[in-house]
Amino acid sequence: MVWLWISAAIVAAILAVVGARFARARMLQQRDQRQRAEFKSQRERLEAKFFEIAGNSGKPRGLRWSDCSFDDEITYARQRQTGELCALVGVTISFEAIIGGGMEEVEAVGNLRSATAVFRHENGRWQTDGRAIFNLNPTEAIAYYQENLAPIASIGA
Repeated sequence: MVWLWISAAIVAAILAVVGARFARARMLQQRDQRQRAEFKSQRERLEAKFFEIAGNSGKPRGLRWSDCSFDDEITYARQRQTGELCALVGVTISFEAIIGGGMEEVEAVGNLRSATAVFRHENGRWQTDGRAIFNLNPTEAIAYYQENLAPIASIGA
C-alpha cells in the first residue's frame, strides 16, 4: 500500500512539473504575440529612430547616410542571455561622401548596401541603438550570432 502512495505522489509531482512548464510556455507565447503587435504598431517610429541614430553615428567614416529602405518582412529572435525578443529587418542603405571626409573619389560610395537593422525589446519597450549588421540578411545575422540569438519565426509586416 505504501508503494501505491509513493507512486501516486511521484505521478502527481511529474504532472505538476509538466503543467508548470506548459503554463510557462503558454505565457511566453502570449508575451511574444503582444510584443510582436507592439513592434508592428511602433514600427514607423522605430525605423525613423534607427535612421536618425545610425545616420548620426559617424559610421562608416567619411560617409553620410542618405537613405534607408526597410524590407516588409520581420524576423524575430530571442536573446539567449536575457530571453528578450529582437526584431531584425533587412534594409538597403545608400550613402553619400562627406566633403573633406576622404571618400569623395571612391566610386563605390554610390553603391547600395544591404544590412540588417536591429531592434530590441528591453525594459518593457521596443528600442534601437541604430545598429546595422552589414552584408547579412536577418536570417544570416541570426546564424552568425547564434551564440547570442535563437531564431523565433519570420512573419510579414
